[in-house]
Amino acid sequence: MGRVPDLPPASRPDFAGHPATIGSILCYKVLLMLSIRNLTRNTVLATAVQVADTSKKRRSGLLKLTGLPEGGGLWISPCEAIHTIGMKFPIDVLFLDRSKKVVKVRKEMGSGRLAVCLRAHSVLELPAGTSAATQTVPGDQLQFEKIL
Repeated sequence: MGRVPDLPPASRPDFAGHPATIGSILCYKVLLMLSIRNLTRNTVLATAVQVADTSKKRRSGLLKLTGLPEGGGLWISPCEAIHTIGMKFPIDVLFLDRSKKVVKVRKEMGSGRLAVCLRAHSVLELPAGTSAATQTVPGDQLQFEKIL
């Protein structure tokens, strides 16, 4: 999936779910969702992971939510550090390198915490208990699959 070219604000696509026009092309928001597998353990970590690939999405993250459903998650890329200040629920945090190998795991990270991993390229935020239930540990190789 390609990036939207730099366009004047009036002609940018509306990513709030409404159609928008780029030139003469009618565009609709395509919400990219991912399914994440742990290839090392042959387990499924999540089936409905949203992608935070813009500055705005990375800033808000999961802060506005009151919970994260089983199978849900958020992939923040690029990212080396996250915080849970203002979060209303604990999460599991997986720091991943560019090849999507787990380099660090923070289990059941509660509100008001900070986690950093300078070797990470991205972060996968999952419901608390997911890493323990799937036995995911540093060194495990993950596989991301696009779903609609």
